[in-house]
Amino acid sequence: MRPITYLRATDTATAVAAVSTDPTSDFLAGGTTEVDLLRQNVLNPRRLVDINDLPLTGIEGTPDGGLRIGALARMSDVAAAPVVRERFPLIAQALELGASAQLRNMASMGGNLLQRVRCSYFRDAESACNKREPGTGCSAIEGFSRGHAVLGTSEHCIATHPSDVAVALTALDTRVHTLGPNGERAYPVDDFFLLPGDSPHREHPLEHGELITGIEVPAMPLARHSLYLKVRDRESYEFALVSVALALSVMNGTIADVRMALGGVATKPWRARRAEDFLIGAATVRDNFALAARVEMADARPTPMNAFKVELAQRAIVRALDTLGDGTGPGAGSGSSP
Repeated sequence: MRPITYLRATDTATAVAAVSTDPTSDFLAGGTTEVDLLRQNVLNPRRLVDINDLPLTGIEGTPDGGLRIGALARMSDVAAAPVVRERFPLIAQALELGASAQLRNMASMGGNLLQRVRCSYFRDAESACNKREPGTGCSAIEGFSRGHAVLGTSEHCIATHPSDVAVALTALDTRVHTLGPNGERAYPVDDFFLLPGDSPHREHPLEHGELITGIEVPAMPLARHSLYLKVRDRESYEFALVSVALALSVMNGTIADVRMALGGVATKPWRARRAEDFLIGAATVRDNFALAARVEMADARPTPMNAFKVELAQRAIVRALDTLGDGTGPGAGSGSSP
């Protein structure tokens, strides 16, 4: 048994100082991922700094129509908040489709953004994995890769990012606020998640000891007409094979504005900017939706085992656009294929 010491922090400055000055320390919030990785010998901190007493649980709408979420707000509380459900239904849907009720009651929003990949090779301490041990190789590339990424991959890693709500937040131009040894920072969410490239072990630009303090979602009126569609092998308690976060504004049968991000297909929450650019000014007809989907997936690099994801993602994009584009309002997808 490995000894682990424990410290319960009562303010953010103490928490940041405790972790940043000790390379063997980690933050502990809900623990729904951290404890699993400790048990699997994937993470080996010698001290855990409990941050659950920090005043970072707020969920509030801003006067201009935006949203502020504390990093320690529980997923279940955010999903249930009336201001979230009214202004950003895709966030509530992504949270409710993201985990079991028990996990949503424990898991924090900041922890959800920082959760590690679900690649079985990463979680097997005996397998080669560049994320866990840089330079050892990627077992998934020649191994079992059915659930792995087809976008944003490199020769060093093809693991998908597991978070659902991070996909919704990526579609909404969210900013992630932090406090670290060098003070406060704010990261555009698309910069907060890094592509694997040659350094897949580095998933975020955070320094050691830099703590997420809050999530800022800017005002976006079209987000009131939004959805999160999740396609998975079974209807509950399962990670996405493909997901689509979509907010859409339609005027007189033409797309006036659109925000889209994909999950389950990429090494980070994937902002579908090519599809967005194609759709602006396009008529809300299925042929245009299908063309936008093909444009977005044109650079996919599948393995033989996950090549089905390319077509599945295209179908999911079309289904999401069909759902919102006909003016019937938002709706959440569940488990069946489009």
